[in-house]
Order: sequence, then structure tokens, then C-alpha cells
Amino acid sequence: MILLVGQVGREMLDREAFQEVNHQIFFSEMSKWSAEIKDASRIPEYLSHAFHVALSGRPGPVVLSLPEDMLRDVAAVEDAPRAIPVQPAPTMEQMSEVREMLKNAERPLMILGGSGWSPEACCSITHFAEQQDLPVAVTFRCQDRMDNDHRCYVGDLGIGPNPELHLLVKDSDLLIVVGARMGEMTTGGYQLMDIPVPRQKLVHVHSGAEELGRVYRADLPINSSVSNFARMLSKLDPIASDSWKMRTEKARRSYETFQEPPQAPGDLSFAEVVCHMSKVLPSDAIITNGAGIYSSWGHRFYRFHEYPSQLGPTSGAMGYGMPAAVAAKLVYPEREVVCLAGDGCFMMNGQEMATAVQYGLNLIVLVVNNGMLGTIRMHQEKSYPERVHGTALKNPDFAALARAYGAFGARIEKTAEFPDAFEEARKAGKPALLELVVDPEALTPNASLSEIRKNALKKSN
Repeated sequence: MILLVGQVGREMLDREAFQEVNHQIFFSEMSKWSAEIKDASRIPEYLSHAFHVALSGRPGPVVLSLPEDMLRDVAAVEDAPRAIPVQPAPTMEQMSEVREMLKNAERPLMILGGSGWSPEACCSITHFAEQQDLPVAVTFRCQDRMDNDHRCYVGDLGIGPNPELHLLVKDSDLLIVVGARMGEMTTGGYQLMDIPVPRQKLVHVHSGAEELGRVYRADLPINSSVSNFARMLSKLDPIASDSWKMRTEKARRSYETFQEPPQAPGDLSFAEVVCHMSKVLPSDAIITNGAGIYSSWGHRFYRFHEYPSQLGPTSGAMGYGMPAAVAAKLVYPEREVVCLAGDGCFMMNGQEMATAVQYGLNLIVLVVNNGMLGTIRMHQEKSYPERVHGTALKNPDFAALARAYGAFGARIEKTAEFPDAFEEARKAGKPALLELVVDPEALTPNASLSEIRKNALKKSN
């Protein structure tokens, strides 16, 4: 992403002029590069370098600050050529070592995640795993890297994961991590592997050399783009192992059991809602969400099939889902787009419903209305049970709000009402919002609000 940000005129810089911000300092910690163009004749140079930095290695944002008066200057300069991204690739020796490590492994596991993926890379990795009978997990909000119906897919690491998947990671003697950072979500809060040297053998593939060895010392660090690694991986001769197949089948059964909707308090089961949505939507449907405990239900009970089909903030940013759905529908107008949002999350950027109506983007939003900021309430009850502060919400009538924007809006209070309402929303011919009235007790798929509080009180006594 390239951000072109307006700046005050050059003659006013460093005087604290109206709306002046030092963009280079402000964006330095959240971008790959930030700079200010003070000479119009250097615009081609800066833009060419900006695209090179943004697209090479680990993709990331670049910010260019543009002083207002500089934009009025005229410069006779030639355009710079299009930047060609630099994408590293593994060596043949490294790929041979990958195969040798696999050959010597008894309990291997692949973990997929990060950016830089393509449908072709996903297919190559899937084919390789299929040939070897390898179990494959994915990282937080990267569930579309492999068809979730595939027999080798065993679940996702992140918030509220399958405990047996964590045990699978711990029990593995070889981890092949492709594209993902070895961060908190991937490693279960850094508890699944020892720091700095894991007890499991580790192959870590990442396009950014700076990520290799940042926390964990890999036995085989490979600086490579996902696409280049996947392409070369597909050329390796398969290794047959009955024990791998049995382990993968067991992990797959555990994943499928974990996906069975639990009994939840209230008249509307969000788990059943997500399962129904997963069954009726086409395989290329795009699902977006923001941040909140509501999203754990979507991650657990929805099955993704194609890449790209999942848009979720790995940074945990609230309000992401609605504008992401707008963007997805603009880029893929022929595909169905559904946004999952909590009540607090939707209120961050729900006004983008006006954008969807303005541009005729027939997306669907499911707002989980439980009358509170669920994630924060959960942590309050865990750490300070019964001491609730600032998490209760006085919500609007979300269905009426949608209709006020010119969209379709309906309020759903019972699970049985959802299938017909969802079908009506899909056929509405305009943006649609379904307000799901969920019992506050149904806080997480694993425990109710009262159970979380009760367990916390036991620990404190």
C-alpha cells in the first residue's frame, strides 16, 4: 500500500502550522518507509522507490508526504520505469535439506500463514501435503490458505484454538512454517515452542530476512517468497509414511469434532448461524470481520475453501470488517461478501453502509448484538470478576439504522428465523444488515459469561 499524504507548504514546515504533522516520524514505526517529497522533479524517483519497497520482500505500507505548494510546481522530468518486486527464492540445497528433514521426521506438521500468497501457491502446498499425508494448520485469520474441507487440514492457531491442535504442535518433531511470523498468535503466546531454540526441528520460510531468527532459531531458515517456495516444494519427490497418515487422520477428526456447535444460552445460537452460512454460501464467498470475541465463533465454525476469501485484521483492529467488505465487493463484484461484526465493532465504521448503498454494493452484514464490548467484558470477568465497568452498550436499532441508509434491515431473535432471513438478504438486490440478538451469556464458544466469572472467583478465593 502506498499512502500519499498531504502536508502544509514548505515555507510553513516546523512552525506548528494548522494541521501540520511530521509524517516521517509519525509513520516511521508502522511503515516500511516514510519520506517527504520537497522537490517536484524527484517525484518519479520517490514513487518508483516507494513501490519497490512496498512490494519487495515482506509486503508493507509506504508513506509519502506531499507539501501543498510542491504539488503546484511544474517539473520537466521523465517517468520512472515500473518497479519490479524483488522476491527471494530457496536454493536447491535448501529444498534438498527440507526433504531430508522430512524423511527423518516421525511427527511433522506444516503451518501456513502471513502475506504474499496466491491461489497457485495454495494449490501447490495442498498438493504437496496430500502426497505426503501431512497435517496442515494455519495461523490467526489465515484460514483461506487451504481448503478447510481437505483431509489434511487440521485447524487454525490463534484466539480460542482447539486445545488438541496446541498439543499437536507441542508433540511434533518437525515444524515447517511457511509465510507466517513466529509471533504470539502462531506460538500460543510463545508457549508452544521453547525460546530461542525450539525442541521441535524448525524450518521457517519467510520473505523478510529480518523475520528469520527474530524470536526462534530455525534449524533451516529460508528467505523466500511463499510463491517461490511453493513452486519448488511441488517438485520434491514424495515420502510415504503410514504413521503420518494416521496422525493426520486423528488430527482431522479432532478438528471436525471441535466444529460441532455447542449448546449455548439464549434463543439464538451464533454457532448454528455460522454453520448454516458455511453450508449455503458458495465456495468463493468472502467473509470479513473486525475484532471482538464474536469473531471466534466465525473462525471456529465457518469453513473457507478458496484463496482469497477471508479478510480479518491480524492486528486485532476493531471496525475493520465493514470497510473491508466494501473493498472486497468493489474488487470482486461477482462474489458474495458477508461481514461479521459485533455491536461495538460495527459502531466503529458502520457508517460505511452509506458507501455500500451509494455504490450499489450488495454485501451482507451480520451484527451480533449482545449489548456489550464482549472481549473487554471477558477480561474484566477473568481478572476482576463482578467488577464491570464501561463495557455495557446502549445500542441503536441496527435493522432500522440499515433501512435509514437505504439498505435492507431485519432483526433476528431466534435461530430458526435465520435461514429465511439470510436468504431474503441475499436476494434483496441491495446492501443488507441482519441484527442478531444474542444472549450476553453466550460470550464464547467454550464458556458462558457466568462460567468465566465463576472460574475467576474460584481462583481468587
